[in-house]
Amino acid sequence: MTRPPVVAPDQEKQQQIAAAQQILRDDPKFASAKMAVFQYVTVGIFFVLIWSFWQLQVQQQEVYSEQAERNSIKSLPILAPRGKILDRDGRVIVDNHSSWTLLLSRETLKPEHLPAIASGLRLDLNDLNAKLARYRSRPKFEPLVLKEELTPEDLAFVESHRDPAFFPEMELIRAQRRLYPQNGMAAHVIGYTGEISDSELDNPDYANEEPGAVIGKFGLERRYNDLLKGVDGQRQVKVDNLGRERQILENKEAVPGKSLVTTLDLDLQAVAELALEGKKGSVVALDPRTGEILAMVSRPTFDPNKFAVRIKSADWKEIAQDPAKPLLNRAIQAQLAPGSTFKPIMAIAGLETGTIDDEWTAHCPGGASFYGHFYKCHQVHGTISLHRAIAQSCDTYFYNVGNKLGIDKMAFYADQAGFGHRTGVDLPGEAEGIVPSSAWKIRNFHVKWFAGETISVSIGQGALTVTPLQLASAIGGLSLGGVWHKPHLVLADTKKERPREWALNPANVKKVVDGMYGVVNEGGTGIRARIPGIEVCGKTGSAQTVSNDFVHSHGKAAMKDNSWFVGFAPRAAPEIVVAVLFEGGEHGMLAAPIARDVMKSYFDKKARLRMVTEKESKPAVAPQALQGGLKPAARGGRG
Repeated sequence: MTRPPVVAPDQEKQQQIAAAQQILRDDPKFASAKMAVFQYVTVGIFFVLIWSFWQLQVQQQEVYSEQAERNSIKSLPILAPRGKILDRDGRVIVDNHSSWTLLLSRETLKPEHLPAIASGLRLDLNDLNAKLARYRSRPKFEPLVLKEELTPEDLAFVESHRDPAFFPEMELIRAQRRLYPQNGMAAHVIGYTGEISDSELDNPDYANEEPGAVIGKFGLERRYNDLLKGVDGQRQVKVDNLGRERQILENKEAVPGKSLVTTLDLDLQAVAELALEGKKGSVVALDPRTGEILAMVSRPTFDPNKFAVRIKSADWKEIAQDPAKPLLNRAIQAQLAPGSTFKPIMAIAGLETGTIDDEWTAHCPGGASFYGHFYKCHQVHGTISLHRAIAQSCDTYFYNVGNKLGIDKMAFYADQAGFGHRTGVDLPGEAEGIVPSSAWKIRNFHVKWFAGETISVSIGQGALTVTPLQLASAIGGLSLGGVWHKPHLVLADTKKERPREWALNPANVKKVVDGMYGVVNEGGTGIRARIPGIEVCGKTGSAQTVSNDFVHSHGKAAMKDNSWFVGFAPRAAPEIVVAVLFEGGEHGMLAAPIARDVMKSYFDKKARLRMVTEKESKPAVAPQALQGGLKPAARGGRG
């Protein structure tokens, strides 16, 4: 007898389920249920479509209409040109030039286009993505500045690829970009512009700026950014579905920035730049009667044109890592010991306090001992009084003056002259310098001042530090008898503030000024600053940058002294004061010719202008003389 095949339990269960499903399919009631479900789903979809149509056409009509209108209207910025920067005679120092800027429309941007766009424009894709990330919080309709100062190659790429079939998100606009003087002339004064950074956007001073804005970053560009920047305009056009312009709807012109007239004299600036060429240091020339800065030079310098848009990483690395620190404005930021240029302040302090008079003498055998230490002088002067001590720059004489005065009286007079304080010049980043005193040492080092420290400060060494601008301002105010005008670089600021006055005894001022006249004109240390026909007064200075022990162990060539010179002219009524810092110049006499060249340029120009004025003021030849109405005088003859 044949047995039926054995079926596994799971297989038997599956056969039963299949048989049941077949019965349901054959059942008319099940087919009717399927139709009902299909109808319900269809009605549901229809209801959703009706509801969406209601929202689109009725509830949110204005919102979607605005979006549709925006898609057909394109808004492009019209960038305002920055104001020009001029010298005191109206000559252009900083101008603008026309260029092309490329914008990226974020409304029509397709992320897959970015690699090709970055490659075609030689941009870093990571930088581009990071820039887009910074714009995420901004409204979509605001375009992103993709690249400025487009090259011919860039323009060729854009023109061939901004067709709707390629990269319609690219938009070209005209822009006015900065054009700075070549060779870094006046770079530290003028400064430069650049795209605003994330940290600057968080600064309350730039609350009105937006990402991508170009602002002043340094110097006058930064200090007067609000005046120079102008107001951007806007151009609205209607476009078709391919992005082509069909109609101009609005053209709101940009408002250019205002021009800035500075106190600089380009003639003096050029001479100062050339005089310091190849050296490291600074030159400051100002009018002590007004505080107007006529020239300001810092070397080494940099090219601000590299910063005008976006500086290349390689260029920035080269500048930032340069040990000579080309971005340092030495005129207002180099804080160095002034050396013997501090002696006129010592002299006026001694005279005003009655500690010395012009007859008081000291004996100089080549130095002097104080508190168990011998302090050298650069030569043997013998018995010497004030006038010759200033002219010959005798250290021994001023060691004795300082020892008699004490540090706090010295600090008081240095403070009155303006040392240890910012001058208030209209440039960012000015340094204060240091005027040491007993209170200063307690406050900063929590130890008392030692009398031996006073000796070094009395000749402009030790903890005393000044900037070239401070030195020019201090000596300029002293030359006027105790009237210090605030140094400034913009003509509109002239006479805005009252000068700081401190009545000095005119007789005492004359004694110091006469000593400074001797420095230049009586065989003193500054004879190289002499100008025939001009009574130039001045003071040289040599300041150590390291200790004597360091010099002995490493050799003098390892760290040469800094050279200083400060001078003014004419002696009776000063019109110009010049301070020169020549880093590593070693001897103050080597800084003197630089000041001479600047002062000579000033007086030569003044003489030329006077001749032109006199020529223009002469009366014209009478018309009848040209018409033969006047006969020449009769010549004498034989009788």
